Amino acid sequence: MKTPLGHLGYCTNIHAGESWADHFAALQQAVPELKQRLSPDAPFGLGLRLSNQASEDLEQPENLVAFQHWLADNGLYVFTMNGFPFGGFHRTVVKDQVHTPDWTTEARVEYTKRLFRLLSILLPVDELGNAIQGGISTSPLSYRHWFEWNQPAARDYIYSQTTQNVLEVVSDLIRLRRQTDRLMHLDLEPEPDGIIETADEFVTWFTDYLIPMGLEQLTTEFGMTDEEAETAICEHVRLCYDVCHFAVGYERPANVLDKLKAYNLRVGKIQISAALKAEFPQDADGRASVRQAFERFNEPTYLHQVVARTQSGGLLRFPDLPEALAALDDSHAEWRAHFHVPIFVADYGVLQSTQDDIAEVLRLQAERSFTNQLEVETYTWEVLPEGLKRDLVDSIDREVSWVKDFNAEIQRTTQS
Repeated sequence: MKTPLGHLGYCTNIHAGESWADHFAALQQAVPELKQRLSPDAPFGLGLRLSNQASEDLEQPENLVAFQHWLADNGLYVFTMNGFPFGGFHRTVVKDQVHTPDWTTEARVEYTKRLFRLLSILLPVDELGNAIQGGISTSPLSYRHWFEWNQPAARDYIYSQTTQNVLEVVSDLIRLRRQTDRLMHLDLEPEPDGIIETADEFVTWFTDYLIPMGLEQLTTEFGMTDEEAETAICEHVRLCYDVCHFAVGYERPANVLDKLKAYNLRVGKIQISAALKAEFPQDADGRASVRQAFERFNEPTYLHQVVARTQSGGLLRFPDLPEALAALDDSHAEWRAHFHVPIFVADYGVLQSTQDDIAEVLRLQAERSFTNQLEVETYTWEVLPEGLKRDLVDSIDREVSWVKDFNAEIQRTTQS
């Protein structure tokens, strides 16, 4: 739905179904009711998640036409896609395989190109008859624990190989824009233990690899000047600001945005999500209570990376919650865990969510308008501890309503 802060919807990776038939059935069951609850009098936006299989299915003309009719009949539109998870994402062990295939592979390139072809068809036009911009979020190139990441030669090889594949998609986006007049962008999503996990790493990759390699490629392929090529790269490759991921790394939203602005880099979309956090008390009983609370979220489906802040202020990174639990000692002052918890809940007993980071990001969006795409992304409803699971439609309703209400409060405060 269109709000003063931009297009707002939710990511359909919350719904199971790896084939298009199964995923579409899940959408048909849930989305019309959500539309009536959340946006009865205006179009309702979706962040569409398609597996590789579903994207191949949807590219079949009969499926695509049927989906377009369904969107129109129900007052729905697609303004962004989630192209991070390639394969199975529900009711199977995902863990680090969420990065497979990574950006070293042609399979990732072809999957992403296919998603953009679909998005170029699905993007609606605005009230002036112009197609709205569209973005697709994707993985942070690869998973660093698969490589000898401490070796400079290994890092350079992986950065170079993945960047060349990203640029293949950029070339496709330039051609699609010339053919369809649709501006679309690939939004890299930093996350803990990704090849790119911080704002600094995104900037370094962009300035040290993507722009130099892109200038060489685009000036040759399209006859662009260096300035035109750099502009095209910055238009078509952006950052996906997943609030949970940056909160886990203790990165303040304003600092992230300031770093991007210093290099004229852009945010493609905000993924509105919350992580778990807690400070450890000094007494043994209090520390044991926090540990036990985190243990409730130790489930086997997804990676739940942990970043610990030590008593001296340093950061320790653990690839998953079991490793963090095994390493916990008195030097740990605070933990933040990559577990997408409901954004409308601030406290989970002795644990808290990083809801405050969401609030800060939304206030900054109201001030700076650094993107026009906002997507609620909580996908863990099936693996939440007992007692936190709720009806799925009701849960999505509560999440999007929380964002709508907070946005309305921002507008009231601004106007007063």
